[in-house]
Amino acid sequence: MTASLFADLAVAGLITGGIYALVAIGLNLQYGLLRIMNIAPGEFVMIGAYLTYALRAATGASPLLFVPVAALAMFALGLLLHRLIFRRLQRTSATVEVLEERSLLIGFGLMFVLQNLALLIWGADLRGYDYLAQPLEYHGVIVTANRVVVFAVVVVLSAALVLALRLTRAGKAVRAMLQSPLGARLCGIDTQRLHPLCFALGLALAGTAGGLLSMIYEIAPSIGESYTVTALIVITLGGLGHIAGSLAGALILGMVESFGMHLTSPSLKPLLSYGVFVLVMLLRPKGLLAR
Repeated sequence: MTASLFADLAVAGLITGGIYALVAIGLNLQYGLLRIMNIAPGEFVMIGAYLTYALRAATGASPLLFVPVAALAMFALGLLLHRLIFRRLQRTSATVEVLEERSLLIGFGLMFVLQNLALLIWGADLRGYDYLAQPLEYHGVIVTANRVVVFAVVVVLSAALVLALRLTRAGKAVRAMLQSPLGARLCGIDTQRLHPLCFALGLALAGTAGGLLSMIYEIAPSIGESYTVTALIVITLGGLGHIAGSLAGALILGMVESFGMHLTSPSLKPLLSYGVFVLVMLLRPKGLLAR
């Protein structure tokens, strides 16, 4: 393997891992913090992608202008879903296990509703657009400009989220809730106010990932399923409730898939993903960065 090919595969793996990270961090906030098993994060990625695509097609402007719109739309939808469904679910579930089971069933319902809604509005055909598709070359490494933009946005967003969780008062409250929900309440943290915001933030990150995804891939109503499975693998790799662990796990998984598919076959992508998952579960059952 030449140095140029190695660099190409590494860049591709980091970009893929970055997209995985946004979806997985959002799911980790929902499940690791609220114990809401949202089995449909990929569908919110898909809706975010279609919103960005539709606004791009209608205006012809840069899709980067519409990624925040998709994120805000998913955030508002998250607040609405939490208020109408999940807040009541949390209040009426006698145990955490019951909450997980009920939210899992609701997640499946949301998955089918959103998929069919996208089919009704946009149809089943692949949709896409050209944006910064020209190749860039640096020391023999060739990558399209849109992938560089996507990776840069992912890095900035992920770093900002990690820093916000570590340095801001609200972020420290969220981390306290991740470590011990009961202890956080005893310390005076208003968990009832933070719950809907964290749930909505998880959907906003999924919408952001979808908007970025539409810049480099064609989209269809079924694209979300693979991202749901990947997000579940990533939060298990990084450790439940560990945001930095989700980022690390996503980047590792992206690199493994990139190099593994080149050395074997693209059809073996699920095998590579589950192989990493099984290996980590055997060696680090609590996750890569869990203490």
